[in-house]
Amino acid sequence: MAVIKKTKEKIIFSAETSEGMANAIRRSANEIPILAIDEIEFLKNDSALYDEIIAHRLGLVPLKNEKLADGEKCSCKGKGCGKCTVQLKLSAVGPCTVYSKSLKGAEVVYDKMPIVMLTEGKELELVAKARLGRGVEHAKFSPGLVYYRNKAQIEIGKDCDLCEDCVKACPLKIIKKDKKIIASEEDRYLCDSCEACVEACKKKHDRGHINISPSGEIVFFIESFGQIDAKDILEGAIETLNKNLEQVNKELK
Repeated sequence: MAVIKKTKEKIIFSAETSEGMANAIRRSANEIPILAIDEIEFLKNDSALYDEIIAHRLGLVPLKNEKLADGEKCSCKGKGCGKCTVQLKLSAVGPCTVYSKSLKGAEVVYDKMPIVMLTEGKELELVAKARLGRGVEHAKFSPGLVYYRNKAQIEIGKDCDLCEDCVKACPLKIIKKDKKIIASEEDRYLCDSCEACVEACKKKHDRGHINISPSGEIVFFIESFGQIDAKDILEGAIETLNKNLEQVNKELK
């Protein structure tokens, strides 16, 4: 493995592994417990939006993850107590735009997410419950985007006449001219094999001088929605995958 880029929000790394293993890690990310609003009781809603639309928007507001009990394993047996749920409140009076920062009771990741606009004298008041869930259950429990692709192998022929058509055609500016046409090793992970450069070259030459093919390396991308760090998504996905494999081994025995 080799880390290409690493921040709290995003990790990009390359790995010599199979697509099957990469896909297993990708799918396992949606089994990481993530906090999200699951139940809402509206006390007043004078806005132009129905309760259901506002509830849907609030459910998709990323909340910082908290250590809570799994509802099914909690002593309340899923009824929703202080051990397995977080209580939130929202109260606003127009004229104003209600943002996610108006939610009180939990830390929101992005406080400028618009929920609804209220005109003069209109009110919105509600109480909500947030719980841990998994992305396999509902998208609002997804920790982020996890995807991968083969690292591109870009070959430029010796007969290249430096016309630069491929340089102009590349939307990601991976193909460059430096005495000769090159595709740097550092930028190859960005290539999504759109083949715009290949087509541009073929338009001018009967036989194209550029060839793009998948290499044996996998480039993995993890982009967090903010509930947990990108590193924790990777570690959580691998931990979940190992637990599932252990369970499979037990069943086989």
